[in-house]
Amino acid sequence: MKVVLTKDVKDVGKAGQVKDVADGFARNYLFARKLAVPATEAELRRLADQKAVNERHQAKAEKEARELGERISATTITLTAKAGEQQRLYGSITGADIAEALSKKLGTEIDKRRIELDEPIKHLGTFKVPVRIGKDVIPQVTVVVEPVAKAE
Repeated sequence: MKVVLTKDVKDVGKAGQVKDVADGFARNYLFARKLAVPATEAELRRLADQKAVNERHQAKAEKEARELGERISATTITLTAKAGEQQRLYGSITGADIAEALSKKLGTEIDKRRIELDEPIKHLGTFKVPVRIGKDVIPQVTVVVEPVAKAE
């Protein structure tokens, strides 16, 4: 019997797939637990419509991620910190600091977990920091770390 899975079923398939299973398994297990519905003409049409909607949403999200990635790549943020001898910072610049500055500059909320900083920045200078926006979208923001101006 052909069924459309409504939820992921271990060793059978993922939600949305059309599978051919034994009649008893379909009636006694899948239908009883609402894990699948019979693969009728109407259900197959609904499934195709749902896939088309999901594809449109995914394409829109990818487009927005690419546009945000281009904006991030073109952005340079300047952070100031107290520095001592040999241009070494007293503290450090973390992913949270970069995310906060980037969010203010772009006007779009950037989560600190998206900043792929191996270790905090502890020196003055210019750094390229990757920001994971989507699955395949990883732009690099330019971060300039300058010393705090001393008041005289």
